[in-house]
Amino acid sequence: NPDTIVVARDGTGQFRNVTEAIEVCRAFMEYHKVIYVKKGIYKEKVIIPQWLTNIEICGEDRDQTIITYDDHANIVMDARFWPAEISEQLMAMGNRAILGTFRSFTVRVDANDITFKNITIENNAARLGQAVAVHTQGDRLVFVNCRFLGNQDTVYTGMPHTRILFDHCYIEGTTDFIFGPSTAWFEDCDIYCKINSYITAASTPQDVAYGYIFNNCRITTAPEVTKMYLGRPWRDYGYTLFMNCELPLQILPEGWHHWQIEHEKTARYLEYNNRGEGAS
Repeated sequence: NPDTIVVARDGTGQFRNVTEAIEVCRAFMEYHKVIYVKKGIYKEKVIIPQWLTNIEICGEDRDQTIITYDDHANIVMDARFWPAEISEQLMAMGNRAILGTFRSFTVRVDANDITFKNITIENNAARLGQAVAVHTQGDRLVFVNCRFLGNQDTVYTGMPHTRILFDHCYIEGTTDFIFGPSTAWFEDCDIYCKINSYITAASTPQDVAYGYIFNNCRITTAPEVTKMYLGRPWRDYGYTLFMNCELPLQILPEGWHHWQIEHEKTARYLEYNNRGEGAS
């Protein structure tokens, strides 16, 4: 099919990594193009630029098609390799600076109308700071049957007024591992908590009606976990709803962490028709 590009680590496709396949896609395509990624481990930092549209990145096997990288927020970088617009500021700090949360991603999606299917996106950095697996900037993004592996800050939905669907996905992490200002619907997803901490940190803008909606999802925990919060408000007006979900005993009775009194006054936190030992 001329509208399909095959990526394979073993050399049997047109390209050996995902970034090369993205680079040959035409800007602002109106037709659906598939990048088919064969089983393998792809160690690369992938950016889908904002001028691409209507691309589907489809893995051969969800658990065996893995895009992985290991950046984390506290990596020290040499300012000579930073973008010009911030290099002067960093030079004043003695030529050294840390990477920061928002550059730690494995995959960043700046484009609209992008779909990922049957693929794992992983940040396998050691627990030395925030480490984003997927960072979304675009609108109308769809993730179907994907896995997101990481620790703190696994999934960052980074742009206000954008809409994202996570359908039948697996998301794991330690602290605030689903966070940001976007509107995101999580349908029939598995959420795995690795330590005593917080699942979400929504920063929904005041003028946006919905933030994070979890419907028919299942929350599970590592054996050593004893207490979890559904979320804490990263900014004022953070919106999170859990409905028709399976909540385990480890979810604390109060459900939500107060964090700061100002955020608590405006947070929009809802639970509806959940089940399980942690639902009451």
